[in-house]
Amino acid sequence: MKIISYNVNGIRAALNKGFINWLKSTDADVVCLQEIKAMQEQLDLIIFEEAGYNYHYWYSAQKKGYSGVAILSKTKPNHVEYGTGIESMDFEGRNLRVDFDNVSVMSLYLPSGTNLDRLDFKLNYMAEFQEYINGLRATIPNLVVCGDYNICHEAIDIHNPKMKNVSGFLPVEREWIGAFINTGLIDSFRFLHPERVEYSWWSYRANARANNKGWRLDYAMVTKPLQDKIIRSVILTEAKHSDHCPILLELEV
Repeated sequence: MKIISYNVNGIRAALNKGFINWLKSTDADVVCLQEIKAMQEQLDLIIFEEAGYNYHYWYSAQKKGYSGVAILSKTKPNHVEYGTGIESMDFEGRNLRVDFDNVSVMSLYLPSGTNLDRLDFKLNYMAEFQEYINGLRATIPNLVVCGDYNICHEAIDIHNPKMKNVSGFLPVEREWIGAFINTGLIDSFRFLHPERVEYSWWSYRANARANNKGWRLDYAMVTKPLQDKIIRSVILTEAKHSDHCPILLELEV
């Protein structure tokens, strides 16, 4: 199974930048999107079906033009779970999961903490999400949680490790993602590439992408039972439809 995760920073904007042709060329089985910034009714869904994704699921934020996640799939899942059932996070459309016979795949868009109020929201979300995943793994042991975590885990994941007072690389955020992994998840990219320096997000300012002054914010986390099933985990830096680039995970399931 080939899984792609991509924060598109607005699906309609990405479509105008050639997203569909790129999507066809990747030939992924499941595509997780974050920050779609659109309601389902605002999209021409036929174009996704023409690209081979007859099964597509959209979970938008209540606020128009904000947040939202989606999953495109070539095969029909056994079950689709919209949200987490946690009211404090579901109104922003940040979690969507599809269950197949041997694996479940979640598209996650974890909040950013750009100001004090949003940082408090992010920290609360992280705590509640950890508890939710702990419970979910009791019934779904083979789980992929991929998406934009809005956190750089280690110094290798950010171009300037001195940025310790900026959300996304705060000690409390890094501690959380480390603890999240330690509960029984695997950062598939770092598992296969312990010393590779690559990023998945660049600011639009100061020519950051051209100078590769980036952050690795996007992860394909897999639960421990899937460790031996990991074939490939890469960052697709050549895709340029967003300020993020997609990540790809290939599993033998």
